[in-house]
Amino acid sequence: MTISCDTVADQVGLLFTCSPVNQFIRIRTPLLYPDGDIIDIFFQQIGAQLILTDLGETLRWLRMQTVAARRSKKQDRMIADVTMNHNVELFRGMLMVRVTDLSELGVKVMRLAQAALRVSDLWFTMRNQAFESIADEVQEYLFENQIRHDRDKKVIGRSTRPWSVDFQTFHPNRSAYIAVLSTASTAAAQNLTNTALARWVDLASYQASQNIRFISLFDDSADVWREYNFHQLEDVSEVVLWSKPEQFLEKITT
Repeated sequence: MTISCDTVADQVGLLFTCSPVNQFIRIRTPLLYPDGDIIDIFFQQIGAQLILTDLGETLRWLRMQTVAARRSKKQDRMIADVTMNHNVELFRGMLMVRVTDLSELGVKVMRLAQAALRVSDLWFTMRNQAFESIADEVQEYLFENQIRHDRDKKVIGRSTRPWSVDFQTFHPNRSAYIAVLSTASTAAAQNLTNTALARWVDLASYQASQNIRFISLFDDSADVWREYNFHQLEDVSEVVLWSKPEQFLEKITT
């Protein structure tokens, strides 16, 4: 039995493209990792055995999204659940499927690609946990300093779109809307910045009509932010680093 790109194309259709890469045939899928990178599957023939694998790219991608040295036991269990549900093997960090019948190639490519997508989606869980941790720290700091506040405030913008503001603080001198920007991913950092920019622009009328201060609070515990992230928000809000809580307190009380 021999394989070629024509064989792959016959089985997986026009949404997938393939090309030879060293000893592999790379199958470029229409599925994407959460940061927009394309999910690639590699097809290899070893003797009479045919194997589909991601060459470890999915777990490598997931590892690069966090500053943690290793995955938690809960995350490992979730990965095991994905591989079991999609009937995919995990071998030396690689997601893998064995092909015994070429007529099933298309189905198995899609199954492996979906498994890669589900594993990469664990990043959202990791990101949300990190954000909730920082948001909890901010709330505790507000409590300690006896700053009255609401969490997860819903505000309607000029476009009539409802926006979620992480905190609204109340002080005799000033009220403030606070957006907490926290992530361990450089790719996600830009998305968070763009969302915060759109939020502040849409809510701009509140600054004038209600004298509300807008504060973009960056969690700088991870080295993911660039100067242009700060510059994007400086014209529409006041930028503060969480590593300097005294400056944050000054912004919401003066």
